[in-house]
Amino acid sequence: MKSNMGERFLVIRVNTEGMTAREGKHSGTTEAHPVPNTSGSCSSGAGTAEGKKPLEDSVIKPQDPKTVVPILKYNREPKKYGDGVPKENSPFINSTDHDKNTSYDGNNMALFEEEMDSHPMVSSFLDKLVNYTNLTQGAHEHEEADEEEGSKKKTVKSPQMGTFMGVYLPSLQNILGVILFLRLTWIVGTAGISESLAIVGLCCSCTMLTAISMSAIATNGVVPAGGSYYMISRSLGPEFGGAVGLCFYLGTTFAGSMYILGTIEILLTYIVPQAAIFRAKRKEEEVDALLNNMRVYGTCCLSFMAIVVFVGVKYVNKLALVFLACVILSIFSIYAGVIKSIFDPPDFPVCMLGNRTLQNHNFDKCLKTEIIDNLTVTTKLWKLFCDGPNINATCNEYFTNNNLTLIQGIPGLTSGVIFENMWSEYGPLGMLVENRKLSSFGESNPTKDIYLPYVVNDISTFFTLLVGIYFPSVTGIMAGSNRSGDLRDAQKSIPIGTILAIATTSFIYISSVVLFGACIEGVLLRDKFGDSVKGNLVIGTLSWPSPWVIVIGSFFSCCGAGLQSLTGAPRLLQAIARDGIIPFLQVFGHGKANGEPTWALLLTAGICEIGIIIASLDAVAPILSMFFLMCYMFVNLACAVQTLLRTPNWRPRFKYYHWALSFLGMSLCLAIMFISSWYYAITAMAIAGCIYKYIEYRGAEKEWGDGIRGLSLNAARYALIRLEDAPPHTKNWRPQILVLLNLDSVQGVKHPRLLSLTTQLKAGKGLTIVANVLQGTYLMKEAEAKKAEQNIKSAMSAERTKGFVHVVVSSNLRDGISHLIQSAGLGGMKHNTVLMGWPGTWRQSSDPLSWRNFIETVRETTAAHQALLVAKNVDSFPTNQDHLGSGTIDVWWVVHDGGMLMLLPFLLRQHKVWKKCKMRIFTVAQMDDNSIQMKKDLQMFLYQLRLDAEVEVVEMHDNDISAFTYEKTLVMEQRSQMLKQMHLSRTEREREIQSITDESRSSIRRKNHGATENLNVSRQSSTAEDTQEDEAQLIHDKNTASHVAMNDKAEAGPDQVHMTWTKDKLLTERNRSREPNANMAVRDLFNMKPNQSNVRRMHTAVKLNEVVVNRSQGAQLVLLNMPGPPKNRGGDENYMEFLEVLLEGLSHVLLVRGGGREVITIYS
Repeated sequence: MKSNMGERFLVIRVNTEGMTAREGKHSGTTEAHPVPNTSGSCSSGAGTAEGKKPLEDSVIKPQDPKTVVPILKYNREPKKYGDGVPKENSPFINSTDHDKNTSYDGNNMALFEEEMDSHPMVSSFLDKLVNYTNLTQGAHEHEEADEEEGSKKKTVKSPQMGTFMGVYLPSLQNILGVILFLRLTWIVGTAGISESLAIVGLCCSCTMLTAISMSAIATNGVVPAGGSYYMISRSLGPEFGGAVGLCFYLGTTFAGSMYILGTIEILLTYIVPQAAIFRAKRKEEEVDALLNNMRVYGTCCLSFMAIVVFVGVKYVNKLALVFLACVILSIFSIYAGVIKSIFDPPDFPVCMLGNRTLQNHNFDKCLKTEIIDNLTVTTKLWKLFCDGPNINATCNEYFTNNNLTLIQGIPGLTSGVIFENMWSEYGPLGMLVENRKLSSFGESNPTKDIYLPYVVNDISTFFTLLVGIYFPSVTGIMAGSNRSGDLRDAQKSIPIGTILAIATTSFIYISSVVLFGACIEGVLLRDKFGDSVKGNLVIGTLSWPSPWVIVIGSFFSCCGAGLQSLTGAPRLLQAIARDGIIPFLQVFGHGKANGEPTWALLLTAGICEIGIIIASLDAVAPILSMFFLMCYMFVNLACAVQTLLRTPNWRPRFKYYHWALSFLGMSLCLAIMFISSWYYAITAMAIAGCIYKYIEYRGAEKEWGDGIRGLSLNAARYALIRLEDAPPHTKNWRPQILVLLNLDSVQGVKHPRLLSLTTQLKAGKGLTIVANVLQGTYLMKEAEAKKAEQNIKSAMSAERTKGFVHVVVSSNLRDGISHLIQSAGLGGMKHNTVLMGWPGTWRQSSDPLSWRNFIETVRETTAAHQALLVAKNVDSFPTNQDHLGSGTIDVWWVVHDGGMLMLLPFLLRQHKVWKKCKMRIFTVAQMDDNSIQMKKDLQMFLYQLRLDAEVEVVEMHDNDISAFTYEKTLVMEQRSQMLKQMHLSRTEREREIQSITDESRSSIRRKNHGATENLNVSRQSSTAEDTQEDEAQLIHDKNTASHVAMNDKAEAGPDQVHMTWTKDKLLTERNRSREPNANMAVRDLFNMKPNQSNVRRMHTAVKLNEVVVNRSQGAQLVLLNMPGPPKNRGGDENYMEFLEVLLEGLSHVLLVRGGGREVITIYS
């Protein structure tokens, strides 16, 4: 067998009539074909119909085993992975429903066949990767039409470009743009050769370091369309990606404005100045006239370029060759002119009046007077400085006192002028351009000089300004990466093409700075618009063979760079829009059928028009410098973060990078931003910050495995290890809450107000874990667990609760809650407080373990030294949208629990809901306590704690236990005993409890009042109360008169209390108790006496409830010490009764149980 051939076996259905049923083009149809004799050998063939795709390897189950027989068909064809059929365009596993239905034949992989849906064979996985199609978002791409119309995706073949055409030339064309031809000579003349080299070296170093970082990122995986945006967003996350991506988009758009303004400046200043629409009548109006002309012509040029880009990027690519040829020709003409200047400098004289440079527009000869026919006559220059052409006319004083001198503007490379141009000549707006070597008599008068034909500074100049103006000349480095969707191999082309382009342009810039300073006179270098050489382009005066070569070349260079910007910027915006991280930009993700971003192009043209309206090249340049520098800074940051984190996926093919280089590049970018313009830098950062916070606020749900997430993980690990060293100091203690939520049958949150309370208590600070326990096994409940987690996250989002969700599946609820209390959190970042709701239906629950789970949770939090908060009637607590205008938060400080009761109201009042509520603290004084001194001590304690609260001491001197308390305790114990001994159904149990409750109350009222009328009234009152409460709830009488009467007869001891039954039930139980095999416990039920310990506990609950209800019934929230459960587990049900009595009559209660440590301190 040949090495390039593989054996494939296909199972094909065959009917009994010798016909093969094979799939047609459409599902549900079959075509019949004769089947050759299969006896003795396997038939050969591809297993496909002519003109149709090969069948997929699958086992097709026969519908009738008698009529359909599976036959093994041998297939020999070139070796492919899997079935060789490209089924999808995604490299991810299980991305299509079709794959889930694919089964696998044979016994070799039988051990894995049940997991094939989630763990496909390696061959199938590799096949998906091989057939993965990179859907570019560049010039030619797949575009999805509106889903409602049901149109299918159109596929247009994309021309794949290489390194030279796709990256090197666009980068070269953008870098060698307007600044080189229009401003570099002026920068050299103003800053001097030394500082100009510093500016060029600083900016080129910044871009080279950025290119190295960008190369590492670009070679670390597939880079689809979006280029720099894609690299930043996938490395630093959607927030940074969106912010920096939009800034880079704005920079690219304003770059288009700058190039268009450069184009118009060349056109109107150097090519056809007669085409100006607005003309200045006076010299001081020349600037305004030029700006207005720039606005009109710039808008027309922008419209024309936008139409060209709209028609098709392929025309831009074709024109790019022409434009680049002009650029290269212009550069060669410059070097040729430099060489020629060694032996034959060009003749461009500059007229100097004293040491001042004159504009050579309106005169031909640099003379005051000349002799014509033996007559001395004045020249045109004389008329510019004098009030008339006569020889005796009144002239400007400086014109009279100084001579005219003609100097050579291009002295040549060997003239030694390089030494004169080494140092800077900065100055304010309106400063005259002077040659210090020439003599000058008289002082300048700015008010008069402005009307004279002097060459002056049109803007104030200083080093930092020149940095901002020059930097755009090196910002074209990402022109290639922006069109990465059109590249054949972006990972190879982007690094090579970009670095070569930067190296080439850096050499051109550095050599140009030196050569300009060595060949051109300083005053001509500082003449920005060439006014001293009859309006010629200064750099054009040096070129050979003609200044027009470089004028035309620079014109087309600016045109090409503008087209490249208008091509790249809309695609960048389209990539951002299609990621969906900024919702209002999604409309710009659509375009024409061939992928042209039409809407994005319109927005780009609109923003570009803003730069056109500014109209000043020197004003637009620093703006786009800020946006580009910010982008470059984050590219370097992304590379440095990925390198230092050493994430497993960080495996760039480009090896010549280091994190130190990236940090150096990032530092340079930041420095240049503030060097250029600190206020522009702050503005650009503010814009990026606003975009970042907007994306964060909208909830960027994209997970791209970005470096910031990895950095967060590393920082979290470091912090957790530090937290593990020692527990937090009391000053740093805050409740880290584990919220135990209950879910309903459809996994919905039962009590969302628990989350509201958590938000109000935490205000986003510290740790919050919202947990739930599902009963069952994880294999069976996995889907429910994920659904529960999503529902809890949605509820947390609605209640603005920031935290984590933890859903566990356990065989029983008790174990699940225990596991959460023990293991929730990580390292030092663990919860120290448990928040849960009061089990209000614990009496009605069909599960007797419901209240036992609650008590066990109380015990386990105590054992784990964790605080416990139990909210009663939590569904009536205020929401986060409520604002309590008044009211109180009452704290009943019965026992000291570490200060939790003091700290919680303070934290609640930090939230807007509770901010206007006052804090009141009540404490209980016993018989032997000095209540006056207690109040003073408590006030001093609160003063030292810096807490503002009212203090009140409540005295509880009555230690006598009332008959009501005895009766209530006895009823509680009898009920508990009955439920233990009698196996009743739920309905019978509730009926039994109700009858005991009613009759016992009636008995008490008969004893206290001794009248049938009072009995009837009492029964009516009891019935009304029982209707409001749950059926099985035991409550004591709220009637104040009867309660006082019972207290007055407190001497009625337990012997005088009767247990009253209904008549039928009493007879039934007596008959049962007389039976010989009757349970002894049932007989003892009628002779029970209440346990003294339970009586005392019930007394505490009753008395404390009385004072709390009396003082705090109208409070917005009551915080109360939670008594601990009994050590003897036999009294657990009684413990629930005690708590029920304690909380009776209170609407908003938060039971607080400390964790066994001090949580608040008086010390600083």
